[in-house]
Amino acid sequence: MTALISRNDLKAAIDAGTVTVVDALGGEYYARQHLPGAVSLAPGEVDQLAPTVLPDTGAAIVTYCSNPACSNSGQVADRLTALGYTNVRKYREGIEDWTQAGLPTESA
Repeated sequence: MTALISRNDLKAAIDAGTVTVVDALGGEYYARQHLPGAVSLAPGEVDQLAPTVLPDTGAAIVTYCSNPACSNSGQVADRLTALGYTNVRKYREGIEDWTQAGLPTESA
């Protein structure tokens, strides 16, 4: 099971530049709105794109999707771990929690 990260800890890591954030929704959802600096990596893309998008298997990575009911972030986190990534956490509450807290987002 992937370790979790809180909104406050994730925001601090983003602000400090110490984490790579992975949007597990991808596609038009990513284009419309994503967390600051996030890269897009949907479940079906992990095996093909992870080595390019996430070249450092030891880097701090946090996956997220829309909300706790969305399983994409867990699927991406589990697959990254299976591929040898060693520092993967999940922001379970997702972008809905982030935006409800009034925190900034970006669009493509």
